[in-house]
Amino acid sequence: MTAKITVGWREWLSLPELGIEKVKAKIDTGARTSCIHALNIEEYEVDGEKWVKFITQPLQEDEETQVVCNAKVKKKKHVTSSGGQKELRYFIETTLHSGKYSWPIEITLTSRATMKFRMLLGRTAMENRIVVDPALSHLL
Repeated sequence: MTAKITVGWREWLSLPELGIEKVKAKIDTGARTSCIHALNIEEYEVDGEKWVKFITQPLQEDEETQVVCNAKVKKKKHVTSSGGQKELRYFIETTLHSGKYSWPIEITLTSRATMKFRMLLGRTAMENRIVVDPALSHLL
């Protein structure tokens, strides 16, 4: 059995395939899916496949820093938010990178403008890889 990565309740992550060098994520064992702050989501096609273009503002309290991202759509389905509201979201797959670790994750696109963290890392992305120590931060 491979040893699991210990993380704190918040970590700096990178999503290099999306051009996101750093984003502070809340490690959320209560959330099944991961999500990232996304604005101006536009769907388009490439060779008959659905893609999305969106803007993210990866840094908390910094609306000036923006990254334009493009990703292939994995699926589109309803997700129930922490407030209990259903929202139709795009799901994409990308590589998460932090410290010396990298692995593919599924992530949804949604506005997190009113939230403190621009990204949540949910249980599905952590499964069989991560153990969370809620007393600590920024271990990676």
